[in-house]
Amino acid sequence: MEIKDSVVIVTGASSGIGRATAKNLANAGAKVVLSARSEDKLEKLKSEIEKNGGSALVAPADVTNKEDFKNVVDKAIKEYGTVHTLINNAGLMPLSYVKKLKTDEWDKMVDVNLKGVLNGVSAVLPTLIENKKGNIVNISSMAAYSYFPGGAVYCATKAAVKMFSEGLRKELAPKYGINVTSIEPGAVDTNLMNTITDEDIKEELKEMQEMTTLEAEDIAEAIHYSLAQPSRVNINDVYIMPSEQG
Repeated sequence: MEIKDSVVIVTGASSGIGRATAKNLANAGAKVVLSARSEDKLEKLKSEIEKNGGSALVAPADVTNKEDFKNVVDKAIKEYGTVHTLINNAGLMPLSYVKKLKTDEWDKMVDVNLKGVLNGVSAVLPTLIENKKGNIVNISSMAAYSYFPGGAVYCATKAAVKMFSEGLRKELAPKYGINVTSIEPGAVDTNLMNTITDEDIKEELKEMQEMTTLEAEDIAEAIHYSLAQPSRVNINDVYIMPSEQG
């Protein structure tokens, strides 16, 4: 796909991987649609992108709300005429041991990490099918393959995102020219750790916090790579780990 002049929706764009990805693609000439709940942070990012000569549109939304997501797509089409790419990045990681029964946190992870992806795909898919081309990039995790302390529910949501991505690819790529990629990072220096409320887990993860993790920009580069391929090429999975992470 030619990134220049393509219209790209990025969820969770107010910080971390989403923010870095929006800046990366805007620098490459994409028209980025910035979505998250924090409108103030999105407006700040929009200003940064525009100061560098890029094009950005702010479209606040809660990915767990289907109507919110539809409004994001409608706003993008009204401003830019169409949508070429969706990057489902919004996510939460409040790790805890199952026995602690933090069921409210379980629900939030399922709603954001999994249902948020489903809502995004359902909102954008009619446009991509009509165009008979496009890309869907879902942020999964190495957690889709490997359990780590307190990650039972989180790992389950990311495994679901990975398998959903594979199902999407098989259904959409051959018939409609819509390529689908699952991005699967290891530890990344983002604010995901800040969502953890389980003190026991925080203690166990101190060792991980001492290693050199990936930066959000590393994941943005991986996404850029997957989107920059010719339409005949589908990058199915990008498994990207810190060198120090076992």
